[in-house]
Amino acid sequence: MNALQCISPIDGRYASQTESLSHYFSEFALIQTRIEIEIEYLIALNTMNINGFQTFKTEEIEKLRTIYKNFQVVDAEKVKAIEKITNHDVKAVEYFIKEQCNAMQLQFNFEYIHFGLTSQDINNTSFPLMFKRFLEQEFIPKIENLMNKLELRSQEWKQVPLIAKTHGQPATPTTLGKEFYVFYHRLNLQIKNLKDAIHYAKFGGATGNLNAHKVTFSKLDWVAFANEFVASLGLKRQQVTTQIEHYDGMAAIMDNSKRIQNILIDLARDVWSYISFDFFKQKIKENEVGSSAMPHKVNPIDFENAEGNLMYSNAILEFLSSKLPISRLQRDLTDSTVLRNIGVPYAHGMIALNSLEKGMDKLLINEEKITADIYNNWLVIAEGIQNVLRREGIEKPYELLKEFTRKNHKPSPEDFENFIEELPVNNTIKEELKLITPFNYIGYANEMF
Repeated sequence: MNALQCISPIDGRYASQTESLSHYFSEFALIQTRIEIEIEYLIALNTMNINGFQTFKTEEIEKLRTIYKNFQVVDAEKVKAIEKITNHDVKAVEYFIKEQCNAMQLQFNFEYIHFGLTSQDINNTSFPLMFKRFLEQEFIPKIENLMNKLELRSQEWKQVPLIAKTHGQPATPTTLGKEFYVFYHRLNLQIKNLKDAIHYAKFGGATGNLNAHKVTFSKLDWVAFANEFVASLGLKRQQVTTQIEHYDGMAAIMDNSKRIQNILIDLARDVWSYISFDFFKQKIKENEVGSSAMPHKVNPIDFENAEGNLMYSNAILEFLSSKLPISRLQRDLTDSTVLRNIGVPYAHGMIALNSLEKGMDKLLINEEKITADIYNNWLVIAEGIQNVLRREGIEKPYELLKEFTRKNHKPSPEDFENFIEELPVNNTIKEELKLITPFNYIGYANEMF
C-alpha cells in the first residue's frame, strides 16, 4: 500500500517518524517475541532434569535461538498461514516452532514446547517485554534528548529577566532560563519514576496456579523456576494471578507516561504563548509558507502539532490504563484486541517529541521585545516595595501600593522614584527602594539550577 492510502497517519504521513516502533509494537514484533519466549522457556526447561527430556548441547541451543534471532517476514507469514487453520495465534507459534525444530533435525521431545502453558503466559510476557524494550531504547532516550535541549537553553537564557505572567497578567520578575528549567526539573522527576518502574509478567499456567507443572512433576519447585525464568528476561513475575496478568503495573506506567506528556503539553503551550508575545522569533526556511492567504505569517506549527499529538496520545493512554486492569472472572478477550494498540499512543507521543525538538531548535530570543515588556510593566516591583515598607513598620503598605498602581496603570521608573520620595521613610530606605528594578527583583531564580 502506498503511504498516501493509509488510514492512520502513523503509517502514512508520519511513517518516517514511527518506523522504528514496528520493532516493538507490530504484528511481526509480537510473533517474533512470542517465539523468543517459547524458545527461551524450552531452553530453561532443559535445566530442570525432567524425565525424558534430554539435555541440549550448546550447538543445539544456538540452533534453537536462531529461530527467533533470524526471524524474517516470510517466517511471520508462515505463522499467519498456520493461524488461518488453527484460528489461534499462540498455537500457531507453537506449531511453527515444532516445524522449525523438525527442519533443523533437532532430537528432543517436541511436546515439551509450550509445556504446561496457556497462551496468556506467552502474551503476558511478550507484551511487557516489548513495552519495556521500547521505553528503554526509544521513549526514555527521546525524552532525555529533549531534556538536554531544555537544560541547555536554561543555561543560555539564565541571565535574561522576564516578566512572569499569572492569569495572563504581569506578575513578578523571573528569568527566561528558570522558566525553561522548570520543565527540565519536572520531566527529570517523572523520568526517574519511569526508569524505576517494574515490568510485570504473568507466567503461571491456565489459571495462574501452575497446575499442570505440579501434577506432572510434583517434586520440582516450579514457582522458583517460573520466577527465575521471568527474571532472566528482565521482568518480574506476578505471584498471584488469574489466567491473565493484572495489568496494574502496565497501567501505572501508562499513567506515568501520561504525566510526562502532560508536562510536554504545558511546555508546548507556554512556548506558543511566548511566541505570540513576540518574545521568540522562529528560524524559517526560504520557501516555507505560514499561511495560504497571509504572506507575513510564521506559525508556531511545531508546538501546535506536538500539543495535538500529545493530547491524542494521552486520551488513548487514559483508555488503556483504565480498561486493561478490568476483566471478567479469569479473563475475557477484550484485553487481547486492546493490547495490540499499545503502540498507537506512543507513536503519537514520539511524533510530538520530534515536533518539540524541531520547534526548540527554531527558537530565536527577541530580547528587545522582552526588555520592552519589562519597561512596560515596571509596576511589578510593587510587591517588593510594599514588603520593605512592612519591615519598616509603615502602616498599610499594601494599600499604599495598590492606590499608586491603580492610579498609574503603567507607571514608569520615574513615577516610582517620585512615589518613593513621598514615602515616610528615611533617605537610606528610599535609596534602597530605588535600587529595586524588574531586572534585579528576581529572587533566587538563578540559584535554583
